[in-house]
Amino acid sequence: MSLALLFSPQGSQSVGMGRDLALDWPSAAACFAEADAALGWPVSAICWSGPAEALNDTRQTQPCLFTASLAGQRALTEALEHRGERLAPALVAGHSVGEYAALVSAGVLPFADALRLVALRGRLMAEAGLSGGMAAVIGLDREAVAAVVAEAGLGKELVVANDNAPGQVVISGSTEGLAQIGAPLAAAGARRTIPLKVSGPFHSPQMAPVGARLARAFADAHWRDADPPMVSNVTGEPVRDAAEIRSLLARQVSSPVEWLRSVRRMVAEGIDTFVECGPGGALTGMVRRIAPEARTLNVSDAASLEATVEALLAAPVGALA
Repeated sequence: MSLALLFSPQGSQSVGMGRDLALDWPSAAACFAEADAALGWPVSAICWSGPAEALNDTRQTQPCLFTASLAGQRALTEALEHRGERLAPALVAGHSVGEYAALVSAGVLPFADALRLVALRGRLMAEAGLSGGMAAVIGLDREAVAAVVAEAGLGKELVVANDNAPGQVVISGSTEGLAQIGAPLAAAGARRTIPLKVSGPFHSPQMAPVGARLARAFADAHWRDADPPMVSNVTGEPVRDAAEIRSLLARQVSSPVEWLRSVRRMVAEGIDTFVECGPGGALTGMVRRIAPEARTLNVSDAASLEATVEALLAAPVGALA
C-alpha cells in the first residue's frame, strides 16, 4: 500500500470542526492553541462554536480550515504512534488553500509561518475588490466547458478555475459572464450550473495581484524542501524544491487547480490509498470519481479517525513505517 495525504479545500468548513479531535488528542489541541496564539484571535472558538457567518468569511475560513486540517493530520499521527506505528505518506497534496496545510505536513513551512501566510491570503482574496465569482458546472468535462465558453464569446470573461473530476468543473470570472453562460452550458449537456458562495473570481487571472503580494510575503517565512514531495495544484506534478514550491504557490491563486491531473499523477506514482485530513470528504469524493479503484479514507472527526487508523493497521505495507 502506498499512501497520499490530502488536505481539504475552502467550502469544506463547518461549525464544530476539529472539536472532538482536540478533546481526544493533545497534538490536535496544541494545533488550535498555536493558531490562537499566532494570529491573536480565537481560531479555535470560531472552528468549534461559530457563528457560521464568521466561519464562512474568507478571512476566517482559510486559517480555520488550515488549522482544522492539520489538527486532523496530527491526531492521525498521534493515534498511530499509540499503536506503535508511524505514518509514512509517499506524497501530499491539498486543494487550493489546502495546499498550505500539505506544505506543513511535508516540512516545507513551520506551522506558524504557513498560518500567517494563509491569513494574509484569505484577507487579500476577500478584500481584493474584484467583481465576479465562481460557479460549479456538473455533467461536463473541462474541454466541453472551455468549448462552450469560447463558442459563447466569453473567453475574455470566464476561465476554468478548478478541474476537479470527470464531470465536475468550476468556472471563474465576471458576474456578467457567469449570468450569460448558464443557458449555453445547459444546451451542451450540463446537468447543473451552481453559483458558489465566494467573494470574487478566485483562480482566475484577475487574482494575479494577490499572488504578487503573497510572493513578497514569502520572503519572511522559513522554507525547506518537501519530504515527501507535494503535488502542485498548478502543474499536477510532484515537487520537492523549496524555491520551485514558492514560485508555484505565488501563481496558485490565479491559476486553475489541476486536481484531476494531480490525482491521476499520484495514481501513476503508485498511490492506491488516499487519506483526506479536514472536515467533510470533498477530496475523497473527487478521488472516487477519478480513480474508483483507489481506497479513500478521512480524518474529519473522532469516528472517522478511528476507522482510518483501523484500516491502515489492517494493511500497513508501504503506508506505515
